[in-house]
Amino acid sequence: MIDPDILGYDFPTYLKTIAEFTENELVPAENEMVEAGEVPARVLERMASLGLFGISIPRAFGGLEWSMEQQVQLTFEFTRASCVYRSRFSTVIGLCSQAILDHGTDEQRRRMLPAMAAGELVTAFALTEDQAGSDAAHLQTTAERRGDVYVLNGSKRYITNAAWADAFIVFARTDPSDPGAGGVSALIVDAASPGVRTALPTIMNGHAEAPVGEIYFDGVEVPAENLLGGVEGQGLTMALRGINHARLHVAATCVGQTTRMLEETVAHVNGRRQFGAPLAELGAVQATLGESFAELEAGRALTVDSARTFDSGEIPRHRIAAAKLYNSEMASRVADRCVQLLGGEGIVGPHPVPRMWRDVRALRIYEGSSPVHQRNLAKAMIRQVSADGTLPNSYRV
Repeated sequence: MIDPDILGYDFPTYLKTIAEFTENELVPAENEMVEAGEVPARVLERMASLGLFGISIPRAFGGLEWSMEQQVQLTFEFTRASCVYRSRFSTVIGLCSQAILDHGTDEQRRRMLPAMAAGELVTAFALTEDQAGSDAAHLQTTAERRGDVYVLNGSKRYITNAAWADAFIVFARTDPSDPGAGGVSALIVDAASPGVRTALPTIMNGHAEAPVGEIYFDGVEVPAENLLGGVEGQGLTMALRGINHARLHVAATCVGQTTRMLEETVAHVNGRRQFGAPLAELGAVQATLGESFAELEAGRALTVDSARTFDSGEIPRHRIAAAKLYNSEMASRVADRCVQLLGGEGIVGPHPVPRMWRDVRALRIYEGSSPVHQRNLAKAMIRQVSADGTLPNSYRV
């Protein structure tokens, strides 16, 4: 549960606390986490006591209720450590809590959100399937209404926290006559329900200590009261609030990861001498670092701007998509440069940068792959310019 003292912190105090926690506890525990193959239990307990599972959840439900801009600033700090730590609470603060908060019934909010904020109820967002990833509207998992229950059959793939979740938000087809988005609903499913099975975590290239997993549903009976919002056919609409929230958090994660990689790399080139001088004095090295810093600051500014617009009451989905696309590609570019500047240390030994290089590669796939965002942004531009001559989310008056 959240330490009661934390609930009394103003935001600057809380931000400083999380920055110190990152530097003094998360970063030093990285090697231990890698050796164990998972986040140590004591670190998870500390994350929960500091309120990291509740940063986006309203205080009325036991959370800290920081604004989106504040959440982004926090993410910049705690993702200077391995982004594996964030994976363990990411589905709680974004995808799941936001869907329940915006679309759940009063009873669902009261039942779920306080335990989620306290880190006592880990949730996973079960949308992706073998043949339904970017094309989520054509998922095949079914939920048939039979009296007071839905009978759930199907499977989900690449689900973050599948192995640790206490409950899932499962997207399933409740109307077999509608093959598109209108036939999809969302159900809250207890992970301990008879007929639910999770496969062993998938071996991953990056995020190895917080792997995704598969979930199988074989005749699972879900109480009808667990239909999210109590309405059928709105599942994918309900998913969008959490997805946009999560995309902005991924954009912020890329900033935090890139910041750490550059700090580690600059320390290396300052200390390593070649050709009679520190590597940091070589023009080519300086050009690489300067370009990387400029790209990092552009990504940071776009992320903060998107968060401020989000807080104003508008969800700037195109700007969020642009931030997620740009930052995830930027983080991979900078990671590759950093590995190159590290030379042998970039490919041999326990240096954190090559591990982060593998981790950030996944961020170009999570929460919408780069090609999907490119396509959707282009379609939005073409549609709106054709209609009124302006760009989506433009600054023109």
